[in-house]
Amino acid sequence: MRQSRVLHGGVLLLVAALAMGLTPALAVADDEAASAEAFTFVGGAGDCGAGYPAGSRIVTGRWLKGMGLPDNGGQNVGTNPADNPNKKDPHTGLLLSKNGTTPDCSSAGARIHGVKGKTVTAGFTLGFDYRNGGHCGAGAPRFNVDTDMGFFFVGCANAPKSPAPQDPLQWTRTRSVVTACGIECFPSSIPVGAKIKSITIIYDEGTDTANNDTQGVGLAVLDNIFINGALIGGNGNSGDDD
Repeated sequence: MRQSRVLHGGVLLLVAALAMGLTPALAVADDEAASAEAFTFVGGAGDCGAGYPAGSRIVTGRWLKGMGLPDNGGQNVGTNPADNPNKKDPHTGLLLSKNGTTPDCSSAGARIHGVKGKTVTAGFTLGFDYRNGGHCGAGAPRFNVDTDMGFFFVGCANAPKSPAPQDPLQWTRTRSVVTACGIECFPSSIPVGAKIKSITIIYDEGTDTANNDTQGVGLAVLDNIFINGALIGGNGNSGDDD
């Protein structure tokens, strides 16, 4: 079982992030063989550290129709709010939820396929669109990036942001150039020339961890996952792990 590092309020924990027996949830990128496989992880006793209790079944990671932006790249809202311009589009989006406290040894996320062995270039960029009102914290949702030059993560709260083009009033877009990123990257930016071992989106901040969501809602909805030019969005479909 692989392990990934998780930051909770400045405390670094080792958490098993890639669970066994994942149920596929593939969203096809438009220009590269990249995809995002949704998963949930519930740890056993000791998985999050010596003496750490087992996690709980409080997490959801799933691509759902009606949850995201139009898969065809069109607008989510037209000039007439009662008349959606993309009525028949499935609007697939990635729901990530943790219905409990952050220290619970559990997480949701998406494993990015098609990136192993790629080289980090000077302009290598990661990001996604997220639905406003959901959680965008310093540590979740985040990209965990494992390379031959070390492990890094790229968080949401401090990433450069702009209105998401498909629904600029209700969705926000993040973009981080990982070789020159700021405090959203931990422990630092990623060196040019690093070889990627894996990239995973992790959601492990719970209902007790507030950021833009002042009451700590404990969930995020993502779409248009951006992996250095490859856009992973619609055509996803999945069920939760058992």
